[in-house]
Amino acid sequence: MTETMTTPQPEPPGFPSDRTCPYHLPEQYNRLRDKAGSLHQVTLYDGRRAWVVTGYETARALLADPRLSSDRNHEGFPATSPRQDGLRDAEPAFIGLDPPEHGPRRRMVIKDFTVRRVKAMRPGIEQIVHGFLDEMIASGPPADLVSRFALPVPSMVICQLLGVPYADHDFFQDASRRLVQSVDAAETRAARSELADYLDDLVADVQHEGREPREGLLASMAAEQAAQGTVRRAELVSNAILLLVAGHETTASMTSLSVITLLGNPEQHAALMADPSLVPGAVEELLRYLAIADVAGGRVAKSDIEIDGRLIRAGEGVLISNSMANRDSSAFEDPDTLDVRRAARHHLAFGYGVHQCLGQNLARLELEIILTTLFDRLPTLRLAVPVENLTLRPGTTIQGVDALPVTW
Repeated sequence: MTETMTTPQPEPPGFPSDRTCPYHLPEQYNRLRDKAGSLHQVTLYDGRRAWVVTGYETARALLADPRLSSDRNHEGFPATSPRQDGLRDAEPAFIGLDPPEHGPRRRMVIKDFTVRRVKAMRPGIEQIVHGFLDEMIASGPPADLVSRFALPVPSMVICQLLGVPYADHDFFQDASRRLVQSVDAAETRAARSELADYLDDLVADVQHEGREPREGLLASMAAEQAAQGTVRRAELVSNAILLLVAGHETTASMTSLSVITLLGNPEQHAALMADPSLVPGAVEELLRYLAIADVAGGRVAKSDIEIDGRLIRAGEGVLISNSMANRDSSAFEDPDTLDVRRAARHHLAFGYGVHQCLGQNLARLELEIILTTLFDRLPTLRLAVPVENLTLRPGTTIQGVDALPVTW
């Protein structure tokens, strides 16, 4: 017999939970993992209930199930904070669309993120990484790794890819931070509006007749929009916001947390230092282990779905917990242990199905170059403060730290 959302039971636990360690799961998540089954009820910030998925196979199945919708404007979509509720009426990027609308919008940009195109970016990324390290080393220790290195590296990379002036990085980094971290719906809407106005002006500039054609993905999207006339300007701007924000926020967070995690696991760190060929696999393991985008897997059921002894009814919200699914012992042996030699590429840090992260090839390459170069040039890198003194972001946003004091 299946269990439905109306079955009498104790008050479901709140979701999401804040981490107390940069790389260990919250105790509430461990308690959910210990429960039988892979689908459990949780309570959201506004008192509404939703399902949270903790098992790897169930997560993969639901991420690929067309009966679940990514439409953030649906009244049943499981918002995990006022920030997400504040964006319900915003023009959605392709990540918030379902087939068949999703495919054409995603194909507008996918050619710039293929393995071949990303590999060609390696020399440029290496130059950027060395450049920011040169500046940080020249200034001498201690240094804030986030502001001096982890954040500016992916910011410059995504600017070059999109054709956005890096000179404006202070503005869009601040607006992006408020967009993904604000606890206030009004502030979130204001941050998105600022980014939309900024990118809309850039689109207008690249479309202006008589101007020299610009390079970059933003210009190619604008040219395609103008040529086909099938994509509204607001849709193009929404896609650009997604790429600009996700293109630097997530990699910056992964960089800082990866450094903290490796320094906190000295045997694994030593293995990488002794054999740099382990770095690509270590990146996959760190992506699995850290799962920084744990609240990004929201869905809403378009029809009833029976799975793993539960019945998800139409209109109910579903949250795919990457952090718990990536710690499922049926998919990963000894999952709470960091193992840089683990074959972990089947993790769900980039999602699964039609909405699998578009920028995953770029993220992998950036992290490989960043970690290899950082520890090669600064082999004595260490935290300048105890790890327990670091301020962690709340569970309602991309996991990470906004400051990381280091020395060498």
